[in-house]
Amino acid sequence: MGRRHEVAEIRRLLAGSRLVTLTGAGGVGKTRLAIRVAATLERAFADGVWLVELADLEKPGLLAPTVIQTLGIRDQSARPPAEVLAGHLADRRTLLVLDNCEHLLRECAILAETLLRAAPELRILATSRHVLGVASEQIFPVPPLSLPDAGPDGGGPSDAVQLFTERAQAVLPGFAITDDNREAVEQICRRLDGLPLGIELAAVRLRALSVHQVLKRLDDRFRLLTTGSPAALPRHQTLRALIDWSYALCGEKERTLWARISVFSGGLDLEAAEAVCTGDGIAAEEIVDLVVGLVEKSILIPEEHPGTVRYRMLETLRQYGRECLARSGEAERVARRHRDHYRDLAAEARVRLFGPDQVQWLTRLQLEHANLRTALEYCFAHPGEAGTGLGMAADLLYHWITSYYLAEGRRWLDRALAADTARTEVRARALWADGWLAIIQADPEPAEAMLRESKVIGEELGSDSVLGYVAIFSGMIAMCRRDPKTAIALYEEALARHGATGDPVGVSLALVRLSLAYSFLGDSARAVAIGEEGLAVCEAHGEGWHRAYTLMALGIEVWRQGDTRRAAAMEQESLRFNRSLDDPLGIGVNLEVLAWIAAAERQYQRAARLLGIVTKVWKAVGAPLSGYGHLVHFHDECEAGTREALGAQAFLAAVQRGAGLPYEAALAYALEERAPAAASQSAVETSPLTPRETEIAGLVAQGMSNKDIAATLVIAQRTVEGHIEHIMNKLGFRSRAQIAAWVKDRGHASGEGTPSG
Repeated sequence: MGRRHEVAEIRRLLAGSRLVTLTGAGGVGKTRLAIRVAATLERAFADGVWLVELADLEKPGLLAPTVIQTLGIRDQSARPPAEVLAGHLADRRTLLVLDNCEHLLRECAILAETLLRAAPELRILATSRHVLGVASEQIFPVPPLSLPDAGPDGGGPSDAVQLFTERAQAVLPGFAITDDNREAVEQICRRLDGLPLGIELAAVRLRALSVHQVLKRLDDRFRLLTTGSPAALPRHQTLRALIDWSYALCGEKERTLWARISVFSGGLDLEAAEAVCTGDGIAAEEIVDLVVGLVEKSILIPEEHPGTVRYRMLETLRQYGRECLARSGEAERVARRHRDHYRDLAAEARVRLFGPDQVQWLTRLQLEHANLRTALEYCFAHPGEAGTGLGMAADLLYHWITSYYLAEGRRWLDRALAADTARTEVRARALWADGWLAIIQADPEPAEAMLRESKVIGEELGSDSVLGYVAIFSGMIAMCRRDPKTAIALYEEALARHGATGDPVGVSLALVRLSLAYSFLGDSARAVAIGEEGLAVCEAHGEGWHRAYTLMALGIEVWRQGDTRRAAAMEQESLRFNRSLDDPLGIGVNLEVLAWIAAAERQYQRAARLLGIVTKVWKAVGAPLSGYGHLVHFHDECEAGTREALGAQAFLAAVQRGAGLPYEAALAYALEERAPAAASQSAVETSPLTPRETEIAGLVAQGMSNKDIAATLVIAQRTVEGHIEHIMNKLGFRSRAQIAAWVKDRGHASGEGTPSG
């Protein structure tokens, strides 16, 4: 099914290298892909394309004789078989396909090197779960079949769904994908990681079960998927036998590491493996070599990220590992070590929040989001651990705020506060953190209740830190209610308390809010002086996020003073940082202020476009001007004035034009930069997408499958799937069909000739 890109890429590799090895997990389709590639190359090899099947070969000494037999060589001499082969192939243009080499690695590697030296026109295409390790070898990791998009709309049939449908029709001739079974079929394919063998085994079960029954029983996939073709190899007749074969190829310590790594969700890095998986037979210094071994055996899949490499495991292999871990008796110990590692990671991120490593840490937390969830879930699933979960959820406050996990963060904090009611400093901190999230979501009533309780605990403990943060967020509520005098008193209290404790985070937050409050009162001198003091605090610590918000606050006051160019420069500097962090709240406020500035300069077309852009950002955040409710009247005045200046029809057209800009092009427009080539007119509509997500959205709109996108961008297919899931979540879409339809429609409607890329 599909595989057009893979075939083309393997052909390209064979054109430049004489040995290409297709690697991948068992059942991923290496053999079928190799055969298909070989079939397309028959005309290129005058002396033939030969498939040598090695799966049943148990004695290494029979390797060369088996190849001789396959090639039909008649030689009764006493020469060694490898010499006979070398002599036969020496002057021939031949392609050898050595299929299933993993159990004869050393022998296959030696034979391949021998033959390639002797026969300059020979090419070898090998399939193996483990790389051969030959110096000239080119590796091609075979990905699973492309998976369907999330949501009932679908984005056109994926290769995995097509395979399921074809195999199901072989069992039930009348089978077809319908509205009733589509979602179940797609979920089956996702749960089986797009593995062709797993999908085929699942389809066979339709002889006795419905699609929905098959899906329901996939939690016990190794028991369910036990009926394959009797013509297949024994290890290809059941999913468990297939994975058993991979397990048998691993050394004892590799098996142990496989089992322990199964506790991770969404991948891991080397540091996490060393922290969680060592002990009881595995030393920390052994982890690197064991990880490399699992990568070479196609158990772990490496994925490049800025500054690091992460590893992930297909869910089917992970579930197998979890069974092995359960049988080992160490599942609880490893799960606790996993929780401890991510608890410590969250705590360190909180400590490192205010400084030059801030962006690095926040980015790292985003990569580890799935593991953070798993660690939090552990806390609430085990008696006596809720307090740890409470502290961890509070430590992750800036992770919840600077990403698209605001609502999730609030749910974790709500759950933790309900589970652990001890009147501790941690509870007080979690209460004000949860209150801040509620304020951002424009939900002040529960925020006030949480802040009241936090204040009581803070007074009981005599904690200036707790009371200082309670004062900041209470002041924010007062500002939303247009009570700047009360807010200023609270901010001044917070500033004094955080100054006394030496907390630069609290000081910076208080200064930002105090500057905004004095600006609201019209006290320009104080607003600017306090804002500049806030910048000095941030710059002394090499801090970026709070500095960006301070610049935003200063930009508002400078705009109110009439210095629109200086105000725009401040907002654009702030926006550049918020763009680098992909902070939707900060980006939204920056775009708002830039729209107000444009209207003040009577650049009404620009103002309307910026209002269109920011509408999409607030849609993703969930509330307009979240946490800055006292600024809403500026938005209303800007919108009313711009509408009046342009006229209702022209205003609406400009707003729609802004909303239709690709995200990177939209930010470039706001920053008065040249739109990057990657931000094509065929990219997705304005939304808080990262540059990579914007690029992927454009490729989705071009009709590329996930695996084609992965190959084009040289990233893992699972990474592409994660990006597309984020894109749909941010835009409020349910499938790539919605993305593509909207992009194509907007591409024709906007008429802006941004270059394609």
